[in-house]
Amino acid sequence: MAISLGQDPFSFCNMPPGAVLPTLTPGLVAAAFHNLPLPPSELIVQPPNGKTLVNFATNFYTESGPFTRAVTLLGQRVDLRIWPSRFGWEFGDGAALATTSPGSPYPDLDITHGYRKAGRVGPRVDTTYAARFSVNGGPWRDVAGTVTIPGNPVDLQVVTASPVLVAYR
Repeated sequence: MAISLGQDPFSFCNMPPGAVLPTLTPGLVAAAFHNLPLPPSELIVQPPNGKTLVNFATNFYTESGPFTRAVTLLGQRVDLRIWPSRFGWEFGDGAALATTSPGSPYPDLDITHGYRKAGRVGPRVDTTYAARFSVNGGPWRDVAGTVTIPGNPVDLQVVTASPVLVAYR
């Protein structure tokens, strides 16, 4: 209960001096990782300014990268190396894509989507995080499981364009 609330079990349970200390297990570390407040990835859309064209390769990417966190579990310091391991791209029109790539800015066009009809959509990117942990500076080990954080939708208007011939004089 204490770990799920983010509290030190010794303080939470009022353990007496000399009590047998619980063992810090990989399962406890995994539970702590699953309860960490991890950041959603910010979706970047190109072209910018909230508009794109029907049948145009709209580019999507995020700049999410690895980071570290430290927590105290059972009185011990646990360092976590956390990184995005998977991205779930929801384009807002029913289409979706799963990748290990965060995409990239123009001109690379790594993650693109062509909208078939005009209207407002709310694309987003969900980020799945994986981690490794070290207890009190010891060896690094994999954390069991991953955590998926839903992204915030971006308001995007898909519009049509009509070609117009103009004469130059």
